[in-house]
Amino acid sequence: MTDPLLILLVGMLIVVGGIIGLRLHPFLALLLGAFVVAYLTPEAAIEQYALSTGASAEGAQRLANQSIGGRIAQQFGSTAGKIGILIAMASIIGKCLLESGGAERIVRSTLNITGIKRAPITFLGSSFFLGIPVFFDTVFYLMIPLAKAMATRIGKNYLLLVLCITAGAAMANSLVPPTPGPLFLVSEMNIPIGMMMIGGFLVGLVTIIAGYTYAVWANRKWPIPLRDSMDAPLADIQSLGEKEDRYLPSLWLSLLPILLPIVLITAKAIVDLSNSESGTWLTESIIFLGEKNLALIAGGLAALLLLVLQKQGDKETIVTSVQGALMTAGVIILITSAGGAFGGMLQQTGISARIGVLTQNFQMALLPLAFFIAAVVRTAQGSATVSMITASGILAGLAEAATLPYHHLYIGLAIACGSKLIPWMNDSGFWIVCKMSNLTEQEALKTFSPLLTVMGITGLIVILIAAKLFPLL
Repeated sequence: MTDPLLILLVGMLIVVGGIIGLRLHPFLALLLGAFVVAYLTPEAAIEQYALSTGASAEGAQRLANQSIGGRIAQQFGSTAGKIGILIAMASIIGKCLLESGGAERIVRSTLNITGIKRAPITFLGSSFFLGIPVFFDTVFYLMIPLAKAMATRIGKNYLLLVLCITAGAAMANSLVPPTPGPLFLVSEMNIPIGMMMIGGFLVGLVTIIAGYTYAVWANRKWPIPLRDSMDAPLADIQSLGEKEDRYLPSLWLSLLPILLPIVLITAKAIVDLSNSESGTWLTESIIFLGEKNLALIAGGLAALLLLVLQKQGDKETIVTSVQGALMTAGVIILITSAGGAFGGMLQQTGISARIGVLTQNFQMALLPLAFFIAAVVRTAQGSATVSMITASGILAGLAEAATLPYHHLYIGLAIACGSKLIPWMNDSGFWIVCKMSNLTEQEALKTFSPLLTVMGITGLIVILIAAKLFPLL
């Protein structure tokens, strides 16, 4: 069995069947799926994959000769390196915001402005704008404690709030620079960055409206309550909701753990885009502190300061809060890293190249083709960014050579929308949303996964209409 598509099918059956059918822990099911996929992948495919990523012939040979356990551990460690600190700090921020009453203060202030009925729309819009300069994972980490506090406050619509956060952050992350996926599209397909920002922003607005419509329907069909959890006990959240305003921290101090990392990351993105001189003290400081791990550490320290001030030196409560947050974060890091290992093993099968071969004779209707390639790669290996890179690599030369009746911006946007389909267990974002919001795997598959699929398809429809009415030539 050497065909990447067959190996993909076997891997999917093991992971999905193991989690849903055999009730295996996701960590074990993902590692088992990664092992089987790695075992079935021939050395020639691994070597070819390594060469396609820019590795030297010697490096490709070393990867092919590496043991299965070594390759899995390498991908596991790579994923943990990318998200480990982020998840740990975000868990501390969330726990401290909930324990200190900071989340409750933010929720009360929001309700005073928007009212209860507009709260989900506020979450949707806020997540979309935050998702432009900040990674999806980071936005979700920062917003989920607010969703828990808000759901406790209004007594319903927890799933709606979670899906609104997801919808806003996910679409901005794939459509609007300066996040990595859109930036790669800009460079690979020679799209003006300003045009990509405006086009992605407009398409994103339409897609999140569709996402909100689906979220409202899903919330009515499958109402999911806010569940008790070790990191956010319902009794604690409810007791904070009964406190008088004078016992809660100030609004500016409550917002500091969220705004601090966002401001630092955004400032770094602005400096990177403006190509400012790196020798000045200010730009060097922004570049240093705006690195996402350091920015989240700064947010975590601000959250700890908030908790210390509110608990007035109660060391036992502070230590317990941090320990509980890190225990929860540890489980999420393990599952997410195992998902990264599984996705990495799928990539080494050569699945992206196989998809490219299958689509090379379908050069007509470039927009649906671009969408389809990105969607298949995303579904196969789990990463939206990798799917965008793969699809743009296949289509960049074709788009430049062809005489298109519309600007090639639309091809980039179609790739971005296609990268939203279809998130499942091989996607680290799936596990982050699932575990941090306390949804079961089945609940996430029937709510989170269709949500992104609906928005992606809506985006394609919008792009097809816009390319016809506004070709931008």
